[in-house]
Amino acid sequence: MEQQIQKEKIHISGLAALFLIFSIIAIISISLFIFKAEPHIPIFASIMVLIAFSLVKGHSWNYIETGLKNGLKEGLTPILLFILIGILIGVWMLSGTIPTFIYYGGQLISAPFFLPSVFIITAIIGISIGSSFTTAATVGVAFIALGTGMGFNPAIVAGAIISGALLGDKMSPLSDTTNIASAVCKVDLFEHIRHMLWTTIPATVICLVAFGFFSFGNGGGQVGDFAELPKVLKEEGMVSVWALLPAVVMFGVALKRVPAIFVMMVGIIVGSVMAFVLQPGVQMAQLMDVMQNGYTGSTGDEAIDSILTKGGIQSMMWSVSLVLLTLSMGGLIQQLRVMERLLIMIQSFVTSTGKLIFATVATAIGVNVTVGEQYMSIILTGQAFEKEYEKQGIAPKNLARVLEDAGTVINPLIPYGVSGVFMAGVLEVPVLDYLPYALFCLVSPLLSLFYGFTGISIRKREQVKG
Repeated sequence: MEQQIQKEKIHISGLAALFLIFSIIAIISISLFIFKAEPHIPIFASIMVLIAFSLVKGHSWNYIETGLKNGLKEGLTPILLFILIGILIGVWMLSGTIPTFIYYGGQLISAPFFLPSVFIITAIIGISIGSSFTTAATVGVAFIALGTGMGFNPAIVAGAIISGALLGDKMSPLSDTTNIASAVCKVDLFEHIRHMLWTTIPATVICLVAFGFFSFGNGGGQVGDFAELPKVLKEEGMVSVWALLPAVVMFGVALKRVPAIFVMMVGIIVGSVMAFVLQPGVQMAQLMDVMQNGYTGSTGDEAIDSILTKGGIQSMMWSVSLVLLTLSMGGLIQQLRVMERLLIMIQSFVTSTGKLIFATVATAIGVNVTVGEQYMSIILTGQAFEKEYEKQGIAPKNLARVLEDAGTVINPLIPYGVSGVFMAGVLEVPVLDYLPYALFCLVSPLLSLFYGFTGISIRKREQVKG
């Protein structure tokens, strides 16, 4: 069977590759923006288009199935991570960890500085643990609840959380994407991080100014049905300094650079123990139900209960099903060599440094849009343009920086991307709602383009400093 599949490696034409990509983008765009559909069905329709194309070209079902399976293999770790984070959120609600974050956050952060504070805190935690997923699923969940209680638009709060979390993920030496980008481009990890400051610092300043403006324009203190949130949490016995222990332990384990799945498991175990210690009435059956179906608020205040009801394996099934479909589509695109053909076509137009940076940015974003996976956007784009950067005498750390600016940080903006699906799921804010406010993600590729066309910060291979 393997030999048969190898013989069937397709030599797709540029026109056919363009047809497939534009067809997929059209199907997804029309479904999302005109018909307001959930992303699952347009992704499924796109898979059908790819399968039909393969059959028309005379490929066997084994060839098609191999592409589907290869795509799904890439999803095993993120899917397990999604499930564990669903459990973690439910357990941390039961133990009081997230309610305690909400309570003390409300005591320490005032409305005029709320969004900049959210951005800074999530960035610091993201750098410390190297994971935007963990950051969003822990303090991010608390900040969404707190922001709602203070009268902020959840989409703006989500934008601040995601911006900070992605800044941290991008700049952390513990981050998978940061290590992958430096490895693909054969650049020292810390040299790569230092060079990213050229885009990270101005993007951070822009975010702080913008989020400061949004804070003064949207907050104004606790309002509406959620004004009593901190008081209710305290009265219900959901607040305790000891409830922060699961977070402290989990973040400490994360600093040891162990796999994210292990980190999540530690957080769940410690959170479960603290639930029994701090909430004496908790029974094993209740804990298991929370892990499966999530925590259900029972304060008696319907509005407050609505923001405390979170987590559980079932809460992540929407996300898991979408990731399965997206990665299946990505596997077929890879099997058909669609992106390889398009990359060959793009390379012929890169006749200057500005055009080369533009092509790199466009390709990294394009892979995110079509494949929905940030790791592939870094790896495929890096491999495609490595020789061209060498040919033009441009230091590889420039390529590594662009891969992060247009690869890592863009995935949360794709409604069916692995990161976008995750963020929308845990923060309970649709991608298209928070997208205009995820400023760090929007600004970073624009800064890369600015540097590319002006030549500022673009280091040549013979330059070893700066």
